[in-house]
Amino acid sequence: MSDPRPDPPPGTHREPARDESARPLVIAIDGPAAAGKGTLARGLAARLGLAYLDTGALYRAVGAKVLAEDGDPGDAAAAARAAERLTPADLARPDLRSEAVGAAASRVAANPRVRAALLDFQRGFAAHPPDGRAGAVLDGRDIGTVVCPDAPAKLFVDASVEIRARRRMEELRQGGSGVIYAAVLADLKERDARDRTRADAPLKPADDAELLDTTDLGIEEALETALRFVERKTGLAATKRA
Repeated sequence: MSDPRPDPPPGTHREPARDESARPLVIAIDGPAAAGKGTLARGLAARLGLAYLDTGALYRAVGAKVLAEDGDPGDAAAAARAAERLTPADLARPDLRSEAVGAAASRVAANPRVRAALLDFQRGFAAHPPDGRAGAVLDGRDIGTVVCPDAPAKLFVDASVEIRARRRMEELRQGGSGVIYAAVLADLKERDARDRTRADAPLKPADDAELLDTTDLGIEEALETALRFVERKTGLAATKRA
């Protein structure tokens, strides 16, 4: 198609006409805690050459910020203030993967004001992936239902709560925590109930999401299954194979 714009004055530079149909590819991955969605999302991004955003880290950073200021994550006003003042430095906190911060993140995520404050950031990342990438993989609780409902490829990653608790316990113990299985299991069940029943953007599969149960899958098997789905939906092939 020819460029319909008039010729620019002599000596000036014209930017190439933008193809409005060339939208970044977005892969939306949702699921409960410890189902493996983060590992899967990072693997997909690496294999497909896309940018990656762990949206759960945004909520963890808000929760950590509230706790650091001796606030209550259940205090709607305090959580909203923390979200509105979030900076990139907050995403680099070393305690973001702690159990206390995880519990705080689940509480602040139920706050509509917090979700509204972080929504633009997430959508902006998807619309304009960093480093000139052709698309982005985002994982969280409401990517396919709220943040990027038009994403061409959506996955809902799940596993039995017992398996998720064992995975989470192993992760925490590797980090030096002395947690016990019963406590981790109880926390996950409480977090699941809160995430699935909250009024604003509850955790649930998008109507057109592919369900991926990782209960009996290893990391590589789950990744290969997800890659086949993405390739089928988008035509984008992995850049390398293990």
